[in-house]
Amino acid sequence: MGAVQQRRLGRLGHQSSVLIYGAAALAEVDQATADASVRLALDAGINHFDVAASYGDAELRLGPWMPRIRDRVFLATKTGLRGRDQAWAQINRSLERLQTDHVDLIQVHAVGDPEELDLVTRPGGSLQAVTRAREEGLAGAVGITGHGHDAPATHLEALARYPFDTVLSPLNWVLAQDPAYLAAYQALAAEVQAQDVGLMIIKSAARRNWPEPVEHGYGTWYEPFDDQERISAAVAWVLSHPEVTGIATPGDVRLLPLLIEAERRLPDTTPEQAAAALARAGDYSSPFIDIPI
Repeated sequence: MGAVQQRRLGRLGHQSSVLIYGAAALAEVDQATADASVRLALDAGINHFDVAASYGDAELRLGPWMPRIRDRVFLATKTGLRGRDQAWAQINRSLERLQTDHVDLIQVHAVGDPEELDLVTRPGGSLQAVTRAREEGLAGAVGITGHGHDAPATHLEALARYPFDTVLSPLNWVLAQDPAYLAAYQALAAEVQAQDVGLMIIKSAARRNWPEPVEHGYGTWYEPFDDQERISAAVAWVLSHPEVTGIATPGDVRLLPLLIEAERRLPDTTPEQAAAALARAGDYSSPFIDIPI
């Protein structure tokens, strides 16, 4: 089986695997489970790992791997704190937990609306901490992430305020059926291409909010697709967008094999076939109707 394909991560120039290891999947697992999942990812050719200080024990689970693989992977983490000094302390704690003296990317996390953007970009906000991390060699680049229906428009405004190297924003087929959301995403896509920003995607395989009182079968805060046909279609549809540099895998280790198989099937799935398969999916809706995090 061939390695996962790669795309250039904007002006950073890194050839990142189109599947980005979403380390939220390691938040609540033991080290043995984490080790098996990381090994599966590496064996598949995944070379970009994305974690966050707020993902439970995820940084601690990745830490033992870093002395062995640090020069082989693009490592990104995030700070969700909004004050400069608090974010600076969190960034340094992340480095300790990850057992490394630098990451390739620090991202201001969960900036999904204008109010959050104002908090991180204000004087004394966390953007000053992440830019300091880059200046002092603790990070190679600075990015921004966010959830919600306002995320693409918020990230477009963020790029007007600061030259972020990367953006992590939501996109899937059902979100794109909303004309307003699609227009906001397309405006963001045009701007990231103009600035040569790396555009990474989250929630590609999200199906809907968990219906209540259904027991949550996965560690994700939304209900994901968990059948190969729909996941293959979801991956193929998002990666048919040339501006997309990669998609973060969902936050449950049990879903990773399905994403790896979906990437393997990309040559056999046209965007039209993917869209048709997703259009047939039942109970498919935005995961952002309710965000319980």
